[in-house]
Amino acid sequence: MSQPPDATPSAAPAWLRDLAGAWIFYSVLPAWPWPEPRFRRIARFAPWVGAVLGGLQGLLWWGLEGRVPPLAQVALVLVAGLLLTGGLHMDGAMDTADGLAAGERLLEAMDDSRVGASGALALAVLLLLRTAALATLATAAPLALPWAALWGRVAPLVAMARFPYLRPGGTAAFHREHWAGLARELRPTALLVLVLVLVVVVIDMAVAGWVVAGSGASKAVLPGLAGLLPALVVPLWLGRRLGGHSGDSYGACVEWSEALALLLSAALSLGGAAGPAS
Repeated sequence: MSQPPDATPSAAPAWLRDLAGAWIFYSVLPAWPWPEPRFRRIARFAPWVGAVLGGLQGLLWWGLEGRVPPLAQVALVLVAGLLLTGGLHMDGAMDTADGLAAGERLLEAMDDSRVGASGALALAVLLLLRTAALATLATAAPLALPWAALWGRVAPLVAMARFPYLRPGGTAAFHREHWAGLARELRPTALLVLVLVLVVVVIDMAVAGWVVAGSGASKAVLPGLAGLLPALVVPLWLGRRLGGHSGDSYGACVEWSEALALLLSAALSLGGAAGPAS
């Protein structure tokens, strides 16, 4: 996807204009009436947009609970996730899989608009992994979805910081033109993670009571925070395999990190449920 042009100058803060730009770039949700969007440092706000999209999937999960069969519930939530992003990241994951299978013709295969066998296989595996995770999470899915979507969009920031861009002047090169370093680009995410942790703790206190609160919060927070692991590992692994990153592999980082974050969350939730009774 090419970089949208910056809109007319606005009196709004630059960070707010970048957030408005991220909303437009990373989702198909209606644009804000104000402020005018800017598209310089939008990647730092991708985790915010991801958390909103994951939250919408979580709301859909709640709305469907008990009203449709479990398999249909999982399928509809997955479809909603693809529709909310317009398939932006999944397309990159499929192109990246085709590139990895092409050897020396890596960039040529990734540029090809046709989907190869490896791309189709990547799509199937990603959807099956998410299906397994959501089916395992069950009632915990609405909380896991925003966390996973957040971490999935942290992964490209790691890729941008750690590896060169494979196509100088390519359509995703604008992400690096105003890059301010990983520590600064992660500040909005750090704030969002802190807010989410506090919300979970407060909800636990409200439900369990102030005296015994804590154990429930830790069980809810830890599976969510576990998604940081794939957000670090996936971009590093892909970057070493590809020799760098491109817009397609940024999308692959999102999809694989998000799917693995859901799986980790499901495994930790399952492990907690199977633990010894007090």
